[in-house]
Amino acid sequence: MGSPWRIRAGQRWNVRYVVEHRTGSPDAEGTEAGGLGAAGSDPDARRLALLMHAAFFLLLGASLTRFLMRHPGEARTPWIIALSITLAVLYLLGPVLGSRPTPRRVAWLGVLVVVWMVLVVLAPSFAWCAVPLFYTGLRILPPRAALALVALLTVFVVAAQLRLATGFDPNLVLAPPAVAAVATAVFVHMRRQAVRQRELAARQRELIGDLLRTRRELAATERREGTLAERQRLSMEIHDTLAQGLSSQQMLLQAADRTWDADPEAARRHVRTATGIAERNLAEARRFVHDLAPADLAAGGGLEAALHALAARESAQAAGAFTVRCHVEGAPAAPLPDRVQSALLRIAQGALANVREHAGATAAGLTLTHLDDRVVLDVGDNGRGFTAEPEGVRGGRAVRGHGLPAMRARVRQLGGTLTVESAPGEGTVLSAEVPLITTEDPA
Repeated sequence: MGSPWRIRAGQRWNVRYVVEHRTGSPDAEGTEAGGLGAAGSDPDARRLALLMHAAFFLLLGASLTRFLMRHPGEARTPWIIALSITLAVLYLLGPVLGSRPTPRRVAWLGVLVVVWMVLVVLAPSFAWCAVPLFYTGLRILPPRAALALVALLTVFVVAAQLRLATGFDPNLVLAPPAVAAVATAVFVHMRRQAVRQRELAARQRELIGDLLRTRRELAATERREGTLAERQRLSMEIHDTLAQGLSSQQMLLQAADRTWDADPEAARRHVRTATGIAERNLAEARRFVHDLAPADLAAGGGLEAALHALAARESAQAAGAFTVRCHVEGAPAAPLPDRVQSALLRIAQGALANVREHAGATAAGLTLTHLDDRVVLDVGDNGRGFTAEPEGVRGGRAVRGHGLPAMRARVRQLGGTLTVESAPGEGTVLSAEVPLITTEDPA
């Protein structure tokens, strides 16, 4: 059976993998406030930025080539070439200034736009370089300032196209605003998608952090519950074996001490019986060290043989004063689970110890009944009996030791029930019923 802690450790590693590889680390968020996000952390934004940079230089080169082809040798040509180079150099300085909307970055954008405007006034063919400038403005400026810049650039583009036209053309008036509107809508949509994605990633990291904390708390709680359950199990094992054996040894040695002078043979018999019990306790203690399985079951033969051995041993120890008989009805359809056999044997040991110590009985019987869907163990005696109380109700006297609560706990762990029927002067019958369909260990 695998360790539950190792399974949970693997689950925590899986959750940590999701945090680091699906949502990104907290330091990987975009650093560009109000823009499309840092290109370094968003592959789509990085690709779009590279595309716009390439488009700008392509449009700038095409515009300069067109001007030189159509206006060779004009007086303004040196100015056009110088302004084109200046515009290219300014554009290349943009990434060096960083991606945050700092005053220096805004000033750079203003100078870039002014140089472009001067170029458009001198050579209208440079108007279409405005499209990459749309993208740059939308990335750097707040929404209202960006829209104002887009409108200004669009006016310059329309004016430049009308200057190049030989006559009035409605397309030259309507097409640039339409292109600007589409470009702006695309960029705004991408900005909102980037913001939503960052918010979703932050929320996802928060939820996964909560999940990790919950898993740690659950693991700690389960460890505490497991520790308490193991303590309870060990206390029941010790009560039903070592404690009962030590109690029997004490009574036998006290009896030997009382009869040592008057009846040495009886005293020696009590000592031999106590020695046998000590040997059984030693075997049980060694069994605790290994796997906590009852020694009678470890010897082989199953629950039936263990119950017969228990009855014979109890009768032999009493030397005729107390007789225990064992009877088995039916046969199991399949071997009983180890947990069921161990629990029923411990219940029989504890019940007989109670009979021997408290009931004043001369005879007791163990009856193991195999039914189709359950197994029942009955322990009856002809002792003095007592007034049975419902489960969970304590009488006026203090409850000594584990006794019945320990037996009930064992049966409850297997999904069964424990009932006690008794009355003063009429003996006692204890019945433990365990269903077989719920006895498999879920682990």
